[in-house]
Amino acid sequence: MTKKSALITGITGQDGSYLAELLLTKGYEVHGLVRRTSSINTARIEHILDKIQLVQGDLTDESSLVSAIRQTKPDEIYNLAAQSFVGSSWSQPIFTAETTAIGVTRLLEAIRTTGSDAKFYQASSSEMFGKVQATPQNEKTPFYPRSPYAVAKLYGHWITVNYRESFGMYACSGILFNHESPRRGIEFVTRKISDGVARIYHGLQDELRLGNLDSKRDWGFAGDYVEAMWLMLQQEKPDDYVVGSGETHSVREFCELAFGAAGLDWEKYVKIDPRFVRPAEVDLLLGDASKAKKVLGWKPKVTFPELVKMMVESDIELVAGEMKRKGKIPRSN
Repeated sequence: MTKKSALITGITGQDGSYLAELLLTKGYEVHGLVRRTSSINTARIEHILDKIQLVQGDLTDESSLVSAIRQTKPDEIYNLAAQSFVGSSWSQPIFTAETTAIGVTRLLEAIRTTGSDAKFYQASSSEMFGKVQATPQNEKTPFYPRSPYAVAKLYGHWITVNYRESFGMYACSGILFNHESPRRGIEFVTRKISDGVARIYHGLQDELRLGNLDSKRDWGFAGDYVEAMWLMLQQEKPDDYVVGSGETHSVREFCELAFGAAGLDWEKYVKIDPRFVRPAEVDLLLGDASKAKKVLGWKPKVTFPELVKMMVESDIELVAGEMKRKGKIPRSN
């Protein structure tokens, strides 16, 4: 039996690395799209580099996408690449639109013009709900984006729907709520907290500056969520699905659990800094994944407390390693 082939854009990111691992366990030939840069950050996929194949390409260059598709001949394409940080989208709105929005069209066009029959997955985001019109949010909840990132994701979402309906393409969007892990980028608040806790634990800093502690999110484990992506492309018909834990927690709760996991009192270290408050805040996101559970048979496995503990323990170990390399003595447990 011929191996299935998958092309993952954004393979060096959090989701891309977990998805690549999952597909390898299922016997796929995995290809990852990487940009033409002098140095590629492969830290998240270092342990599987010998099992995957990297191909050059860029969401801002359609010809490179056409070339990548012709070269890899994928059965499935997962578009996880984007300018994915909400905060940066305010300082880089044009770049965010070029990659996170128009980049989706370039990739869909590349699939269409090459005549590929690859199934397509688009990484949509709960940020599209923004100023929520109903709680919890499901596939029928109206969108109200509140950042350039969310607006760009909404374009990517709707262009995917349009190509599916206009050209009969197997194209799905996963509207994923916040999903974290030890591989999360340091610029995201959850990882900023777990890293801050680790540095305070080891005596490298004495405070953690954050923005809105009352902001609430539906947080899950990225390793669980990539399974939902795969399941979407295994169905008879393409469709869009909300993927979330069905629970909401505040940044304050995350802090309490994170500092608690290190035996620290969060209130002694967390300081509010107006610089980290967004121009337009999203106060509450809560996903209703009933459809994904019913149709895909998907459900999250890692609980919120388990996720926070996992991230803190990982960062305490990571920071200890950094200290040893610099000749410093980390705190022992």
